[in-house]
Amino acid sequence: MTLLVTGGAGFIGSNFVLDWLAHFDEPVVTLDKLTYAGNLANLAQLQNDKRHTFIRGDICERDLVAKLLSTHAVRAVVHFAAESHVDRSIHGPADFVQTNLVGTFAVLEESRLYWNTLDATLRQKFRFLHVSTDEVYGSLGPADPAFTELTAYAPNSPYSASKAGSDHMVRAYFHTFGLPVLTSNCSNNYGPMQFPEKLIPLSILNAIEGKPLPVYGTGSNIRDWLHVNDHCQALRLILDGGRPGETYNIGGSSELTNLEVVHSVCDLLDKWAPQNSGKHSDSIRFVTDRPGHDQRYAVDTTKIRREMGWTPAHRFFTGLEETIRWYLANMAWVENIRTGEYQRWIDRNYQTR
Repeated sequence: MTLLVTGGAGFIGSNFVLDWLAHFDEPVVTLDKLTYAGNLANLAQLQNDKRHTFIRGDICERDLVAKLLSTHAVRAVVHFAAESHVDRSIHGPADFVQTNLVGTFAVLEESRLYWNTLDATLRQKFRFLHVSTDEVYGSLGPADPAFTELTAYAPNSPYSASKAGSDHMVRAYFHTFGLPVLTSNCSNNYGPMQFPEKLIPLSILNAIEGKPLPVYGTGSNIRDWLHVNDHCQALRLILDGGRPGETYNIGGSSELTNLEVVHSVCDLLDKWAPQNSGKHSDSIRFVTDRPGHDQRYAVDTTKIRREMGWTPAHRFFTGLEETIRWYLANMAWVENIRTGEYQRWIDRNYQTR
């Protein structure tokens, strides 16, 4: 039996594939379109590993998805494939609707058709794990309790709305068709191999190169930070012991403002990659806030802690140190993914701010 991982060349997906094969010998088929954020170099260490098969393709290609499911005797789908950056969804929401809604429907429907061909034992063992985000719950006030699995959905960006729609479709496939689905909603991830449009890698790389460090608004927006390795461990536990039809929130219990995060990056780089003069924090620049910017996310992880015995192994500042050291040691990886398309995006998003 085999795992099918969609979006497995992206940041979280590739970390999951590497983590899975570090723990198990069960083969993995990775399906990824290799758009701007999909990077085959993330999986380079598996190039000669017979347990891993990479397929370049689009999750919207239903014939391809159907062929992979049947050919590889897939016993579980782990669905990461998604457009995932809020700013990009503001500039181009159509791609988010296509990938996150239409693409998720395509993988769900082909999984349902395949699942219906299995014998009773295999049908009972099959799982569809949908990896989503805490942004579907909307925004919290300073004193509001953290999001739970019962929090009403209130998405505020085209990205979070498209993910909310995909979550609802997954739920519908369980209640209507009985497909044994699982959904996880995670907080902000960080760690190795994250595409440098996101806050932490963008701050690290801009600081190293002496560029301005853009911070939206006043930097007061609060996020809960989850190390990607802790996320992967949680997903393994959910896939193994999660109850079909259930949702599990995954968070790092590390609430910080964006400005606190950027200052933490600067403080560490002042020690490991100091500038000729001044501190890295001198380069912080407050830029025009993005439309509909959620003020605060916080995730209540009581359910997964109680049912799975999971707790995050990384404290934020230790994990941040590891992450910065990884980027400093892997600048060749960074240069390989800095295409003209990425640079044009940076210019488009920040130049007028």
